[in-house]
Amino acid sequence: MKGIVCEEVGKFEWREDLPEPVLEEGKALVRIRRIGICGTDLHAYQGNQPYFSYPRILGHELAGVVEAIGENEDGLHQGDQVSVIPYMHCGECSACVSGKTNCCKNMRVFGVHIDGGMRELVSVPINHLIKTEGLTLDQSAMLEPLAIGAHAIRRSGLKAGDTVLVIGAGPIGLGVMALARYAGAKVIAMDVNNERLSFCRTWAKVEHTVNALQQPKDKLAAITGGESAGVVIDATGNVASMAGAFDLVAHGGSLVYVGLVKSDITFNDPNFHSHEMTVMGSRNATMEDFDFVLKAISAGYIDIDRYITHRSSFEGMTSQFESWLKPESKVIKALVEIND
Repeated sequence: MKGIVCEEVGKFEWREDLPEPVLEEGKALVRIRRIGICGTDLHAYQGNQPYFSYPRILGHELAGVVEAIGENEDGLHQGDQVSVIPYMHCGECSACVSGKTNCCKNMRVFGVHIDGGMRELVSVPINHLIKTEGLTLDQSAMLEPLAIGAHAIRRSGLKAGDTVLVIGAGPIGLGVMALARYAGAKVIAMDVNNERLSFCRTWAKVEHTVNALQQPKDKLAAITGGESAGVVIDATGNVASMAGAFDLVAHGGSLVYVGLVKSDITFNDPNFHSHEMTVMGSRNATMEDFDFVLKAISAGYIDIDRYITHRSSFEGMTSQFESWLKPESKVIKALVEIND
């Protein structure tokens, strides 16, 4: 079986001798057709991804077709187009029992803790598959990264009519913006790149944009009438931004970290206490979040064609991957295609 293995930091190896999975009870074999490239994959290749070890087959933003499956209660059959929920939870820890499977104590994520989808065929628990009839393969592969944003929105408690500041206009931040708008919120986008901020306006339909390098507190105050934002969601994965986000939250507001950084974050306690601020992390997503994204895409609310900016064949990915790391390539989302 063909596949791509990240052998060590900065090194991919194309393989044609990977073992093919066998059908097991409660699982399905899925022939992979699309692989989205995530920040996790970029960080793993560069050697700065937490929770990671080598060698590893990357890839967790996946769409494919069911190759083989046994009797099941989920209504899935051979030939169905599916998206993969890549978070393999234990079902037994306190988080799982309480319904928070996204932060399972014993979490194993496809392409991070266990080998992922950069191969022709994978074995997936049936209850981790979503039938995506009516969606394209591209749309199906994008359910997972957008569900990350949907989960951050749900964590924040955001309601229709609320104002949310989303910091970071990368693929996750853009998803947060678009889905917050879909949920009825008023969205302010913040980034350091004016071209990316322009994309926020045209693609995510945000009401306001703020350049983080140009008096952001003053501009935010002007937009909100001096109140700042009741909800701030940081999707940067940048230490300075994540620490500075404390200063952008309104009194009584919430700060959600959906971006992940391999470092410590510090804050001023008097400022934190005077605002009675709620600070929370947002990790992965649940079925509820995937369903929310599925509805948004099915309704035509999210333009996946513009969200995906770069493409590669399966065989050509290793030669193109490093170019996707360069800012001048202007990648929002790269997608690998595996044809029949």
